[in-house]
Amino acid sequence: MFTGIIEELGQITSIVRRDTDARLTVRGPLSVSDAKVGDSISVDGVCLTVAELHADAFTADVMGETLRASTLGDRAEGDAVNLERAMRLGDRLGGHIVQGHIDSTSEVLEVEHFDAWRRIRFAIDPVHAGLLVDKGSVAVSGVSLTVSAVGAVSAVGAAGSSGVPGDGHWFEVSLIPETLSATTLGTLEVGHRVNVETDILARHVARLASFATSASDGAARTQ
Repeated sequence: MFTGIIEELGQITSIVRRDTDARLTVRGPLSVSDAKVGDSISVDGVCLTVAELHADAFTADVMGETLRASTLGDRAEGDAVNLERAMRLGDRLGGHIVQGHIDSTSEVLEVEHFDAWRRIRFAIDPVHAGLLVDKGSVAVSGVSLTVSAVGAVSAVGAAGSSGVPGDGHWFEVSLIPETLSATTLGTLEVGHRVNVETDILARHVARLASFATSASDGAARTQ
């Protein structure tokens, strides 16, 4: 597991694409400073297993499903990525619990610049929109952030004119200067894609609620 506090910006030095997967090599001196083969490292929010260690880099295998379900499938040699080593018991939990299991990818809809910070709006699919709450936690490309607003375009057919894909669900985050400079989020522009992982607590509550509803409906039908 991870905390969503990015430790360093890494750089992809090699991508070897194969029929059903890819082998990714990432330069990250801090990330490999105490790493072993088999360790987990978060790369843009995706939990990868170290397959090989080099002087200042590591190599990991990325399955085809991960390439399709995350932005790693879009990456090229030279791209910067957010890196975080797996948390250890006793570490400060500066962000929130992040598993490194991406729920979906989201498109940047708006980037609003202020004096030293930015507000960014992302599209979110309806399946995961209900797991995001105002002032709740979300991991965007591995970065632990606080949701500053959630919403949807209410007018039927208005999604296209508003620029919101799908049925118009979106969420916003506000980025401080430290986050802008220490992560890849400072380079985001409209149209860019990011990896999104919703809060694990929200996912479990939603799952339990769905079973409770199913059980209640089943009991009602037997009466």
